[in-house]
Amino acid sequence: MKWQDTRQLLIGLLISFSLVILACTASEQHVKSDRMKEPTPTSGSYKPKPTDLVISRVDYLDKLEGFWLGQCIANWTGLVTEMDKVGRIGEFDTGPFYTRDDWGNADQPNIWSQGKPSDISPTIDFVLRNENEIWGADDDTDIEYMYQHLLNTNQTSNLTAQQIREGWLKHILPDEENFLWVSNQQAFDLMREGILPPETADPEKNPHFEMIDAQLTTEIFGLFAPGQPDLAIKMASLPIRTTARENAVWISEFYVRMYSLASLVDNSLSMKDQITWMADQASHSIPANSYTSLMYDYVRAKYESGIPWEAARDSIYVRYQVDEMDGYDITSQNIYCNGCFAAGINFAASLVSLFYGEGDIKETIKIGVLTGWDADNPTATWGGLLGFMQGREAVESAFGEKLSSQFNIHRTRQNFPNNGLDTFENMAKTGVLIVDRVVQEEMGGEVNLEDDVWYIPQP
Repeated sequence: MKWQDTRQLLIGLLISFSLVILACTASEQHVKSDRMKEPTPTSGSYKPKPTDLVISRVDYLDKLEGFWLGQCIANWTGLVTEMDKVGRIGEFDTGPFYTRDDWGNADQPNIWSQGKPSDISPTIDFVLRNENEIWGADDDTDIEYMYQHLLNTNQTSNLTAQQIREGWLKHILPDEENFLWVSNQQAFDLMREGILPPETADPEKNPHFEMIDAQLTTEIFGLFAPGQPDLAIKMASLPIRTTARENAVWISEFYVRMYSLASLVDNSLSMKDQITWMADQASHSIPANSYTSLMYDYVRAKYESGIPWEAARDSIYVRYQVDEMDGYDITSQNIYCNGCFAAGINFAASLVSLFYGEGDIKETIKIGVLTGWDADNPTATWGGLLGFMQGREAVESAFGEKLSSQFNIHRTRQNFPNNGLDTFENMAKTGVLIVDRVVQEEMGGEVNLEDDVWYIPQP
């Protein structure tokens, strides 16, 4: 055997051995942690009502694992085409948008890659990690992970401004590559100067307040308040306003509501009808005549008209980036790449994949990846939502293979236990413990450990 072959074999064995050791350590540490943080059972004085929402904690655990897995699949698949296609305005001419025919074909360069395709995958296809690999954190998952960690370690349902600032400063790298952009980066810089949220998104201090950033970091709050979207909005209010204002807030709240409504929707309906109902319910809280509301109505109407998703996407580009309709004037602001990171255009793009995907996780991810702009971010949102609704086993079944449950938060963040290695199971257990607290302290419901269910009053 050649030295090179022997070396590769040894490296492979070392990596496999390390993964086993790290996974066992993570599991042991989190089991100990869970034992210390078991919820205090409700006293028994609670009398369940016929109108209560009853949710199995065991089923919810599987759903939360599905959320993390679905989000990671969609995130990493979307990274292949992120910023490949942003339109043809000014210095940025990225050529015709992708269509369904581009799936499985060569990836094209994005706006900053100097003519090189993605180093994640040379082709536009699903990016999956097998059981011996580890999912890396990215900006679509890492601050949500951080917020879950902060809720758990601070034993609270509502983070304070100081807790948010301390969390950001502890877990985000200060100077080197820290996987923050636009509004998130500006908010972080302001925190380092001693400024607290929500002042970190004050338009006078943070000119990037209309960017997509808050959408990436706060959907998970909807999962912490199952079936009570108004409470989810209350819990997410300060985290959202850490980086967002106005339309960027309303768009982020739309996603939070969708995630909370996933526990309330009639699951006897088809996935298509479930998605439609959830989206319509969430849209009712968007201020009328805002460009967010008008975008929602426009994309929904295009879908209902029966035209292909590509045609709907193309019309969105013309309506909002070229003609600047409905008060969406980002292009006229002459910012980088015509606001390809903006909350608005990416909200409209996300609705294309949501409606046309019709609840099919693979089809939704495909369309999201091909739609354009900041393709990984809206796609990750819907991958997470559909992963939650279906649960981990169903996600794996959809992709036809067992997938990794290991997650490395230290790819992008720092100062977490176990050198940043975690598992979806442990992450889901933490999420269930947070919901335990929310049910008891915020909802006035019951954590029934004997039946392993939550009784959630309906407002």
